[in-house]
Amino acid sequence: MRSTPSTPVLTDTDAEAKSPSGSQTLFRGLDVLELVSEGSISLSDLAARAGLTKTTTHRLASALVERGYLSFAPREGYNLGPKLLELGYLASQKINLARIARPHLENLSNLTGDTVHLGIREGERALYLDKINGTRRVELQSRVGERQSLRSTGLGKALLLDETEATWRRCWEIEESLAHSRVGMEEFVGRMRDYLARGRTFDLEENEDRVRCVAAPVRDASGRIIAAISLSSVAQYMDDSRMGQLSGDVVATANAISRDLGWSEHSAEPPERRRRAK
Repeated sequence: MRSTPSTPVLTDTDAEAKSPSGSQTLFRGLDVLELVSEGSISLSDLAARAGLTKTTTHRLASALVERGYLSFAPREGYNLGPKLLELGYLASQKINLARIARPHLENLSNLTGDTVHLGIREGERALYLDKINGTRRVELQSRVGERQSLRSTGLGKALLLDETEATWRRCWEIEESLAHSRVGMEEFVGRMRDYLARGRTFDLEENEDRVRCVAAPVRDASGRIIAAISLSSVAQYMDDSRMGQLSGDVVATANAISRDLGWSEHSAEPPERRRRAK
């Protein structure tokens, strides 16, 4: 009778010799994070539960400690690190911001028939967190998760309102290296001064042909700008007169969201003082 050869068992040591791919390493690291999230754990227990050798487990855990995702104490073992708290806080802030702002955005869109956006600053770009489509027979190409210009969009400019003029100029220069502006630096800075005085900003077809918008900043309890909203439509529905009329509604909506986040017009530090402190 012919014997059937048994299938060899691939051990973790064998797998290591085959140099795991980047995705395998990532998944193993995520497994380690999830196991540590259940409570303090020693290297031996962590390796056993992850199904990895101590060498592999130590290498993954050490990298996570170095980046702040885990912490290590000799008598306790591994615990979650401060980086996860930071990321969790930022994620919850974004989720809470979008949830709190949503009814206000819907009311503004219903009132005007135009498209409304909510966005935050992410580095040198504006990130759209939410979008409410208007009721007009036009559809703007923007989308949630998209990153747009700070210099050219109304929403981006609103995020920059409390910055210094030096920052405005630097922002103009950074984006000028990416795409030629329709507005020169001095004109841009002059407009920003006017926008700051009025508490709102405009996009006068600077970011996209035939699209205009009115925007205003959203503040937290400290008075710091943490987000902005914009009301957008095609130019035929957004002439200069209507943009002026809509400015009050946009600012009022941004302020209503800010109040829900703990902001107060009376307790917040004046923008001029915040700008001088930078």
